[in-house]
Amino acid sequence: MKMLVADDDRDLRELIGFTLTQAGYLVLKAGDGPSALQTFEDESPDLVVLDINMPGASGFQVCEAIRKRSRVPVMMLTVRGEEEDLVRALELGADDFLTKPFSPRTLLARIKALLRRAGMENAAPLAAGRIKLDIEEHTVQIAQSEPVRLTKLELRLLQMLLANAGHTVSSDRLLIQVWGHRNSGDRQLLKQLVHRLRQKIESDPATPQLLQTASGAGYKLVVD
Repeated sequence: MKMLVADDDRDLRELIGFTLTQAGYLVLKAGDGPSALQTFEDESPDLVVLDINMPGASGFQVCEAIRKRSRVPVMMLTVRGEEEDLVRALELGADDFLTKPFSPRTLLARIKALLRRAGMENAAPLAAGRIKLDIEEHTVQIAQSEPVRLTKLELRLLQMLLANAGHTVSSDRLLIQVWGHRNSGDRQLLKQLVHRLRQKIESDPATPQLLQTASGAGYKLVVD
C-alpha cells in the first residue's frame, strides 16, 4: 500500500515517512505542492498526508486538485489548529485533520482508522510478473513456488523494488526506504541485504535474474 507524504519540513517528512515505513507501507515524499501533485499523478498512492502550508501550492490547493479526480483518503496537517482551517479542509474533501506537534503513534493510529473507514485496512498482496509479495504475512512467492518468509528489512527492500519493477531504484532511495536515512557507510549494509534477499528469491543467487545490480546506480527487479 502506497502513501504520499507532502510537507516542506524535511525532518518531519522523514519522521512521518520512517514511521509509515516501519508499519509496512511504501512511502512517497514531496516537499512542495507541485511535486506532491506530480507524484500523485505518477504513482496513484492509496492515502495522502498533506501539510497545509507548502510552497508552490498549499495543502488546500493540492487537496482540492486531488478531489477532482480521486476519492483517496486525505489527512491534512497544520501547526495552527484553527477552526477555520479545519472547516476549510473538510469542505475541500479532506477526511481527517491533525495539528502539529503530534506523536508518530497518534499519526499511525489515525491513518489506520482512515484506512478502516475506507475499507482498505488489509493490504492486498503486491504483485508484478512472477513475484507476489504479501505485506501482512511477510512472505514472497515466485511463480508457483512455496511462499518464503522475509525479515522486516528484506520486506521493505523488496516492497520498494516491486513497486518500481523494471526500473532502477537508486541506492540512496533504498537506504531511506529500508533504514530511514542514508550515509555513505550504509551502502555495504544494503549490499549485504541484497545478497540475503537473493538467496531467497533467486534460483541461482550467483547469477541473479530477478534482483539485478545497475552498476553505480542502484538495483532493479526484473519481473518479465
